[in-house]
Amino acid sequence: MPRSVGLDALAILGSRSGAVLEDPLAAALYWFVPPGTTAEWDVAGTRVLAEDAHLVIPPDRRTQGPGPHWRVCPTAEAWTTEAAALQAALEDATSPCRGAAR
Repeated sequence: MPRSVGLDALAILGSRSGAVLEDPLAAALYWFVPPGTTAEWDVAGTRVLAEDAHLVIPPDRRTQGPGPHWRVCPTAEAWTTEAAALQAALEDATSPCRGAAR
């Protein structure tokens, strides 16, 4: 998803977020969700990558660029984010009411 929306969603998710990959070149953030949980995904401005998509995965503790790095580092307990929670956070992040509060 676009970085600007993703940062707002990350703030909304807080500790409920799993690992988040940032690609500064694409100005995008990537979340990992459990397999099979995005069949009903419909969030404007975002897309689900196909299972055969390729992402550059940096070392576990690389938290700065240049290049792809972790906005939230993966852990054994928290690689994935619940898809429903991510979708709700993205909807909140893009809601007109939230934009007006800024």
